[in-house]
Amino acid sequence: MGAARTSDRRRRRAVPWVVLGLWIAVLALTSPFASKLADVQRDRAVDYLPASADSTQVAKIQDRLPGGETTQMVVVYHRDAGLTEADKATAADQIAEIAGSHRLTGEPVGVPSKDGTTLMYPVASNEPGIDEKARDELVNDVRDVARGGDGLNVEVGGEGALATDAAEVYNSLDGPLLYTTVAVVALLLIIIYRSPFLWLVPLFVAGVANYLSMGVAYGLNQWFGTSVSGQSSGIMTILVFGAGTDYALLLVARYREELRRIERPYEAMVAALKGCGPAVLASSGTVAAGLLCLLAADLNSSRGMGPLGTVGVLCALVAMLTLLPAVLVLLGRRVFWPLIPRYGSTPKARRSLFAAMGSSAGRRPRTVLVGGALLLGALALGTLNLPGAIKQEDSFTSKPDAVAAMETLGRAYPERSTQPITVITPADRAETTLADIRGTQGVDSAEQGRTGGGWAEISVIAKDAPQSAGETTTIEDLRDKLDGSYVGGPSAEQIDLKDTNARDRLIVVPIVLVSVLLILIALLRSVVAPLILVAAVVAVWGAALGIGGLVFGPVFGYEGTDPGLGLLSFVFLVALGVDYGIFLMHRMREESLNGAEPVTAALTALRTTGGVIASAGLVLAATFAVLTNMPMVQLVELGFVIAVGVLLDTFLVRTYLVTSASVALRRKVWWPGALSKEPADPVPPKEPERVTAAAH
Repeated sequence: MGAARTSDRRRRRAVPWVVLGLWIAVLALTSPFASKLADVQRDRAVDYLPASADSTQVAKIQDRLPGGETTQMVVVYHRDAGLTEADKATAADQIAEIAGSHRLTGEPVGVPSKDGTTLMYPVASNEPGIDEKARDELVNDVRDVARGGDGLNVEVGGEGALATDAAEVYNSLDGPLLYTTVAVVALLLIIIYRSPFLWLVPLFVAGVANYLSMGVAYGLNQWFGTSVSGQSSGIMTILVFGAGTDYALLLVARYREELRRIERPYEAMVAALKGCGPAVLASSGTVAAGLLCLLAADLNSSRGMGPLGTVGVLCALVAMLTLLPAVLVLLGRRVFWPLIPRYGSTPKARRSLFAAMGSSAGRRPRTVLVGGALLLGALALGTLNLPGAIKQEDSFTSKPDAVAAMETLGRAYPERSTQPITVITPADRAETTLADIRGTQGVDSAEQGRTGGGWAEISVIAKDAPQSAGETTTIEDLRDKLDGSYVGGPSAEQIDLKDTNARDRLIVVPIVLVSVLLILIALLRSVVAPLILVAAVVAVWGAALGIGGLVFGPVFGYEGTDPGLGLLSFVFLVALGVDYGIFLMHRMREESLNGAEPVTAALTALRTTGGVIASAGLVLAATFAVLTNMPMVQLVELGFVIAVGVLLDTFLVRTYLVTSASVALRRKVWWPGALSKEPADPVPPKEPERVTAAAH
């Protein structure tokens, strides 16, 4: 018997080392792929669009035309007091130098403004082809040549310059986003754990999980063609650290509890995994299922975010349920210093905030429910104040050179568009199509461009400003009129983005709701409880979006919202909100199965999990709030709505409304499951028992 026990102890001591060794092997295998993720990141507007969109077809055909994709730029010369002859000579010399250094599609011709303050030179080149790096080099070379001084302002704008500025912003996100996220999570963990060492462990494990997720994401791109954008890779990083830290908080809290009851760390960790493992698995599975519903989206950026977000959540889950336990067991109780949980001790009994909140919800549950519902409904009215779809030039929180150029053009040339619309038509119908375009209301001019592969390219200038209501009408009229042709370009891409997002909302939202509801029904063995959780997170989404409507324009000064904000914020808030609901309901169900009365079970669940859920909610909200410090309006808006929604869910819905609903409905909350029925012989609640090493 003694030999068997000795062998068993050795096996248990070896398990954490084996797990650690396996992780080292996994990281060694994925390391070559993780470093390549940035290389496959694509952030052109056309890369976000579905293959069926007119804009996508235009871009694909342009790639096959002689010279490949054309980079469109506009070099803008401006002097407030009016351009001098010397200014015009400087502009002509610089444009000639650009034309001599690069292969342009035509000779640039200057277009002066009516007031004489501005001169613009449209510059187009197919020299880079579809290579984004070469495009950026071309734009930067043009900017190096086109320089002003002594009151002469020179700016380079246009589609190509705007794409280069956007790429520079997205490429700069990875470092600051990662460092800021790590710093925020580290600070919160130090505050939560009040230990100089413990916070390092989950943070280290989250970093390992993030590195693994980058390797897996690169594999998905190579093997299945999953699109990777700056937005989706950034969200994946935030999910790894946010969701991963949440799982760590739940596991560490349960592990600390078990260390007071069980002598050896290995056995305590096994008990902790058995206790909270099912809830963590269920919650992460629900989040993953919700995110995977984005595969039904037609928009490439949304469809790609589903798998990448799922990869982030699952990598965090695997790391927190394997690597984290192994490291904690190897470090022993001392990792909790100075608040070491002693074997056989009991924590100090304190009147917790969540016990007080539970008591208030328990006394007047219906009043709390009605009051909370009215508050969320009032906040949701703010959605009526959301600004319209954002324009490309308004997508940056700071003003890059390309945006400044477009603003200058808008003031100097109010009577015409400065951004071409591209029409691709069959080559044998080019003349007819050109005549039809020139006869379309809203068109200022149209010129035929390249021909090849059976297609012809026509550049169209509208009478109205870019992305204005008038230009939008012109684009729609061209699409209706030109049968068999494709209408694209920057403004058309924005129209396609908006239309595709509207279609995706109608498809993806019901799929997410049904999927999450069915998973919750299977997990909780109830219909009523899942309906409460889903209704609660939908209300939170509406309220968070409403708060966004109250601050985006009036406070932040944003001119528009990303067309995908509603869909993406809905998917994340529903999936992540239900995540916390599972933590609470799982403990409530556990208490009920142990014989507790419905009201007692609800209040006990809130008292025991409230602190962990609050900590997890703060961490997750803080990680998404990191996006509000990024230089893209779309990221700021998404981060703000999700962070606010998580805080509402954590401190209002989860603590007050769900608890109040459970108290008000009592056993009916578990209908039609077995827990909804009154027990024939009430079972006394189980008392926790102390487990010694000898018992194992």
